[in-house]
Amino acid sequence: MSEIITVGLDLAKNVFQAHGADASGQAVLRKKLRRDQVLSFFSQLPSCIVAMEACGGAHFWGREIGKLGHEVRLIPPAYVKPFVKRQKNDAADAEAICEAAQRPTMRFVPVKSEETQGSAMVFRIRELLIRQRTQAINALRGHLGEFGQVVPQGAGNATRLIAMIEDPHSGLPAEALATLDVLVSALRHLETEIGKLDAEISRRAKGNEVARRLMTIPGIGPLIATALATLAPPPEIFRKGRDFAAWLGLTPRQHSTGGKQRLGATTKMGERSLRRLLIIGANSVIIKRHVHASARAGTWLGGMLTRKPPMLVRVALANKMARIVWALMAHGDVYRAPAAAV
Repeated sequence: MSEIITVGLDLAKNVFQAHGADASGQAVLRKKLRRDQVLSFFSQLPSCIVAMEACGGAHFWGREIGKLGHEVRLIPPAYVKPFVKRQKNDAADAEAICEAAQRPTMRFVPVKSEETQGSAMVFRIRELLIRQRTQAINALRGHLGEFGQVVPQGAGNATRLIAMIEDPHSGLPAEALATLDVLVSALRHLETEIGKLDAEISRRAKGNEVARRLMTIPGIGPLIATALATLAPPPEIFRKGRDFAAWLGLTPRQHSTGGKQRLGATTKMGERSLRRLLIIGANSVIIKRHVHASARAGTWLGGMLTRKPPMLVRVALANKMARIVWALMAHGDVYRAPAAAV
């Protein structure tokens, strides 16, 4: 059998599929592996490139297989799909991963350490709790609306909802109050837990040198700064700030042909959480533009606000913030606001 140079591994919960190729790209190995056989199988292989899709569990397997002396490459699933042939099955997926890993221009995802993945959990759990809080608030609004009690949307009105339910003169039937109290208790518990996570994020921001520098950028507070310092890949893998913005999905989707350039909406590729947080940060700058020097008349943002729709300006500002973030992370500097044109 020819020497195995590249192995494509299709991950699963229980049964994995491996596809090996030699230096010429010819298939020399096709094998199914149970979960408990994976590490023992790769421990017997000579050092080679092991490629996987960057999906759930990929970073764990990347760390474990890397310890055995192999070079691990994680590939975004969207970049593997074009290499899948007619039939969709585990063997075809493993072959596609193997072929994609051999492309000289293929882009790979760095394997995350356990510490990085552990640090990222606080943001994932916070997002989950905020979604649950939103569900609880909407449920309360909907139920109160059945009794003629109308409250505007938004988490800021949660206190009014609770006050209505606890008001003895609200006129709500006793049969409904017992059930609504369950939602109120759940909402209060969620608020408490979100507050604990926010305190933990603020503590991490103060102790993280990169996060402290990022917080000098208008619109970036402890939450966004810590998320960027934790979830963003090393700045060295990007050549310039535009590449980082493109990784976040903040650049226009291009569909050009025949020498004619056609740009559409943003690609929305990459890390969704960071993209959403940067847009929220950009929105805060626009809302409070009277206190931000970067939004005054004569500045780039000031001019954009007079010419373009607000949502377009938010995304454009988020794109610019992403480029500034990359520059600060790559060069170890702090943000200095540009002078307004006279």
